[in-house]
Amino acid sequence: MRGEPPAWAPGPAQAAALLEEAADLLVLHRDFAAAVERCEAGCDSLGPGPGPGPGESFAEVKCSLCVVGIQALAEMNRWREVLSWVLQYYHVPEHLPPKVLELCILLYSEVREPQAMLEAGGSWLRAHANQRLPELGSLLELYVAQVLLPLGRFEGAEELVRGCAALDGERQLALLGTVCESRRRWARREETLGSSAAEEQQDPAAETVLGMLSQKLLTMLTLLRRALRSMSNHFYLLPYKKMLLATFLLYLVVVRLDPASPTSLPFIYKLVQLFRQAWAAVLSPIHRPPIRD
Repeated sequence: MRGEPPAWAPGPAQAAALLEEAADLLVLHRDFAAAVERCEAGCDSLGPGPGPGPGESFAEVKCSLCVVGIQALAEMNRWREVLSWVLQYYHVPEHLPPKVLELCILLYSEVREPQAMLEAGGSWLRAHANQRLPELGSLLELYVAQVLLPLGRFEGAEELVRGCAALDGERQLALLGTVCESRRRWARREETLGSSAAEEQQDPAAETVLGMLSQKLLTMLTLLRRALRSMSNHFYLLPYKKMLLATFLLYLVVVRLDPASPTSLPFIYKLVQLFRQAWAAVLSPIHRPPIRD
């Protein structure tokens, strides 16, 4: 676009014609790239200027060309280029027309990139040449609401509001109240985010403890299962004859013999000893139940 020289003769008449053509391309034909090209050609036809001022006859046409160009760039989702694009025609932020500055602030606020206008807007508002412009107060309010407050620059906002002579007492107090309320909301949001972050940090700790307990329980259950399996395998491997002998001796002691007969006592005593030996052979010492005389 800008690499080729414009095909139109320079001058305010040609710039006005290019402005009309760019507006038609933007609104009627929706040809945004062509609209930007016409705006660039129109600004180039006006030549470099010191910036907007009372003695500059081309200021209104140049400003309108930039407004159409900004809208066309935004339509093409090239909003990141907007500030640098207008600065190539006005060179420094302090020379931007109020309408162009307002449109840039609104655009970058809409796309949630207010930091892009932080330095440029502050420079414009503090410039000595702009202090007597009638748009100063409204632009300061817009800059505070759309740039400084969303970025949490509360001290800078208060300083800027108190130092602005374009705001009367009522507007100044109202704007300072807005800054104070925004500061309170910011603090509450930070506190809420801090509490949420603390809860998120506690939750992984609790999950870690529960995980350790679950792992210990799983380990204990695994060991118990292995012990039961080992015991069952041990009983399955016991010799059949030893089991039969233990059962027969128990039958003799309990059923066949009369414990009340005196003649049976020595025999019972020997049988008990024999039973103990058989029982010791059947069960291991760890799992042997207690036997009382």
